[in-house]
Amino acid sequence: MYILECAKGCYYTGSTKNPDKRLALHQNGQGSNYTRRNLPVRLVYLEKFQRIDEAFHREKQVQGWSHAKKEALIAGNKGMLHELAVCRNESRSK
Repeated sequence: MYILECAKGCYYTGSTKNPDKRLALHQNGQGSNYTRRNLPVRLVYLEKFQRIDEAFHREKQVQGWSHAKKEALIAGNKGMLHELAVCRNESRSK
């Protein structure tokens, strides 16, 4: 699972078996429509997994995070991850 920082400071989260090859595709405008529109990109975070399905699961988890929470992950500030967890379920009890 990887996180790219795109132009304008936005983040793109993905997963792949070959991070170097995938990064080159993104940088050449062949990785995804999102990164193609937000070049240049640079790799800012990488987690390795034994199985691609585990990486894909983590990708989906991180994609749902706020920009601030992704920044805490990138910075290695694990203590902030819990603080930045926001319940987005409007039906929660108040």
